[in-house]
Amino acid sequence: MAAGNHGKGAEERTGIRGQSDVNKRLKYISLAVLVVQNASLILSIRYVRTLPGEHFFATSAVVMAEVLKVLTCLFIILLQKRFSVKETVLLLFDAILVQYKDTLKLAVPALIYTLQNNLQYVAISNLPAATFQVTYQLKILTTALFSVLLLRKSLSRVQWVSLLLLFAGVGIVQVQQEGNKETSVKDTSSQNYMVGLVAVVISCLSSGFAGVYFEKILKGSSASVWMRNVQLGIFGMVLGLLGMWWNDGPAIMHRGFLYGYTNMVWCVIFNQAFGGLLVAVVVKYADNILKGFATSFSIIVSTVLSVYLFGFHVDLLFTAGAGLVIGAVYMYSLPKPPGGLPSPGSSPSSSAPSPSARTDGAAEMEAFLPKSVLVK
Repeated sequence: MAAGNHGKGAEERTGIRGQSDVNKRLKYISLAVLVVQNASLILSIRYVRTLPGEHFFATSAVVMAEVLKVLTCLFIILLQKRFSVKETVLLLFDAILVQYKDTLKLAVPALIYTLQNNLQYVAISNLPAATFQVTYQLKILTTALFSVLLLRKSLSRVQWVSLLLLFAGVGIVQVQQEGNKETSVKDTSSQNYMVGLVAVVISCLSSGFAGVYFEKILKGSSASVWMRNVQLGIFGMVLGLLGMWWNDGPAIMHRGFLYGYTNMVWCVIFNQAFGGLLVAVVVKYADNILKGFATSFSIIVSTVLSVYLFGFHVDLLFTAGAGLVIGAVYMYSLPKPPGGLPSPGSSPSSSAPSPSARTDGAAEMEAFLPKSVLVK
């Protein structure tokens, strides 16, 4: 009997170790995916937008990415329904039309995300990839501030210090960039550093507000990640088409929607469309520390590759500023120290949600945020 119990215990320990090894491998895979998705899209957009000659319409690329994203999510929903077209249509009808009030809530974040995606093309077209990657981390600052103001969340002292370091690091990089230009791009007459800087700052503000607003309106929602992305994508396509008509309507009527689309441009669009969804899948295997490390490492990757691809010049000032940003991102992602007492009159069970509910909610919320080019 004792031998049987001993054997059973050994099997359980072996199973736990095996599961732990699997989780570690999944974390490392998640880290690699997050780093590659972070760095590759920015570098590829910078590459296709700085090639000599006429370029594709960025507004059409944003719309095309939304179309591909919606089609992918619809296919996944159909797969979940075991290819039952009737059940899928009924589900879509109920989620989008019957619950129209819930759907309309997504119009605001969809508008902001569409604006943000267009601004990112403008910013990356006018800023070196490494500079954009560093400056775009200001979205952490804006998200934190909006969370404090709108959601009444509290930040630890370490997080407040990290936000100050983040702001200082981005400021140092901007000072360093005043006199430096990329040397490998021959035709820079259409590039305007100030336009790119304003675009990335507005993009950071919109990213912070959209993420917090999204969290605020979707608390307690039972809709799946894929359904939410369908709803967002429908608004995104409509608003993207309006923006495209307003900004590039006559030119697209003359040259065509797919004007300037090369194989590399299609790679950018597929990366933008599927990269966010891929991150949404792997992000549940990555904790905040791992995501912070991935963002920091992607800055290093973007900087190193920018040196070789675009002749980007790295000096001591840029290194210092980027180092502060990398350290700040990692510090901000550290878990808050345990503490805080439950509010008077609340029971421990009501004041502390279960780990499973907290994990599921966080994973689902994180899955919405990678709608822009970076891990949110």
